[in-house]
Amino acid sequence: MKKWVLTSVVAMLMTTAALTGCSSNKETTNGSQPASSTGSEPSEQASGPASPSESATVGGNAFVLGSEPLEFSFYGNYDWYTTPPWGGDPSTKWIQETKKVNVTAVQSGGDAATKYNMMIASNELPDVIWTERGPDVEKLREAGMLVAFDEYLDKYPNLKKSLGEAGINMLRSSDGKLYQFPNWYTSKPNGNAGYVINKKIYQELGSPALDTTDDLYNYLKLVKEKFPKVIPLEIGLGSQGDGLEVLFSAFGEDYQVRYLGLRGVPKDNKLSSIFKDPAFRESLQYSSKLFREKLMTQDAMTQTADQVKEKVLNGRVAVFASISATKYSDPGNANLKKQDPEAGYFMVWPIHKAGLDKNKIWPGTYNQLGWNVSVITKAAKNPEAIFAFLDWYTGPEGQSVSMWGPPGLYWDGFNEDGTTKFTDKYATDIEGRDKLMSSITDFQWAADTVFIDTSKAKFEMTLPENQRSWSTEQQTNITWKTQSDATQFINIDPMPESEEGIIAKQIDDLFKQVRAKAIMAKSDEDVLAILDKAEKDAQSLGLNKLLEYFTVKWQENVSKMNNN
Repeated sequence: MKKWVLTSVVAMLMTTAALTGCSSNKETTNGSQPASSTGSEPSEQASGPASPSESATVGGNAFVLGSEPLEFSFYGNYDWYTTPPWGGDPSTKWIQETKKVNVTAVQSGGDAATKYNMMIASNELPDVIWTERGPDVEKLREAGMLVAFDEYLDKYPNLKKSLGEAGINMLRSSDGKLYQFPNWYTSKPNGNAGYVINKKIYQELGSPALDTTDDLYNYLKLVKEKFPKVIPLEIGLGSQGDGLEVLFSAFGEDYQVRYLGLRGVPKDNKLSSIFKDPAFRESLQYSSKLFREKLMTQDAMTQTADQVKEKVLNGRVAVFASISATKYSDPGNANLKKQDPEAGYFMVWPIHKAGLDKNKIWPGTYNQLGWNVSVITKAAKNPEAIFAFLDWYTGPEGQSVSMWGPPGLYWDGFNEDGTTKFTDKYATDIEGRDKLMSSITDFQWAADTVFIDTSKAKFEMTLPENQRSWSTEQQTNITWKTQSDATQFINIDPMPESEEGIIAKQIDDLFKQVRAKAIMAKSDEDVLAILDKAEKDAQSLGLNKLLEYFTVKWQENVSKMNNN
């Protein structure tokens, strides 16, 4: 899943999209895209990007980045992640020469879990570990292996200014201290979940209404009849949820796909079983019907990402529903337009069941803490200097360098509002810019989503309409307006070896099996029978105990967000 999130980010960068972070996250798919379905922000809102002048030099005895060499080791705790050579691209080369920072990579070797546990057991830790929030971090904290950041926050103000007190409080551990530096955090909605429509097919079929689930069903039947070689509805990686989660959102007002990951739906400040939820049950009946009638891709539960990509890139789908809808449809739109200027893709407002308020349908979520975090271990000789670097990295200059290369090439300085000022070369040298951006994507360890999105969107609006990024346009008009804030439901996973952790793993396995069976059921009645049995099986595994645990953690988050 993390690989998917980062690959999504790469694709969006390559197509000049304004990014979101990914996320990612276990909390961005499989019911993972995570909360307040209204997209509300916490009572203590972040105050926006720090001023470009606010750097690591603020404070009495602060470490001045570039005043002396800084070298530290870095470990990305993912099977799929390999840290590229530091200094091997224009951006990190500039940081290396200008800021005197050098990073030595520690690689996972494709088996992060084993590598991680061996480092802990031998107490031979790297200086920085880039990993998931939650159990992995807490394991290190409880062992006394992490450095707290609290004393650095005022001396190096970028993170505090951009994330805000409420966001920082959400990151604090149970001892009240801050050990985690977030990546792709945000104080504004972002995300890319929704429905993409093949423009040419849509126009040839008379451009019918696509508002309700009934509209979608009728349209897919028409596609099957008139375009037999085209897949009516592509849902991406169905085994991981993907488009099935988007369809789920159509059946409940103010419902979140995050509920699927929790295996529970909030009612009266408690979580109740997802298997008994009317919206979930109806959504699976609807999805199963589409599958049975061959209106949905028939390899939905087995296909690979590459297979999905090929279909979307070549226009072999009429409708594409996905938790990251722009990932393939952006390059797909460009590819189709090369062949026919009138072809391409566009996105529609989220589909809803007739009778529901279309403005209370949320096909995706975001959370204010973003994707993952960096922690500094006690192996570091100068942890404050490393924090100073991370804080500079998440500030305006660091963000611009890590996203768009060294200053003077595709950007040069800042606008009066603090956003990045792009050069003419940014808009004209698309191939060179995308190549550079691709080379530095794996170094984006402390991204500030609001700063990146705001800078990019402002620049896009200065371009003629036909030169604007397709993704940015869809995000601005559709997806950012229809993703809900799931911050209150993050950081609630139990430790894997705990009783609740063991239950969670068993319920997770059961849920995936049940969803696959329901999709391939022979009738609506069979779907309900499968879900009824799943409810009994889940309760025997301890679902209620797990939901009680999640409820406590969720309410603790709500209290933190309200600064109580």
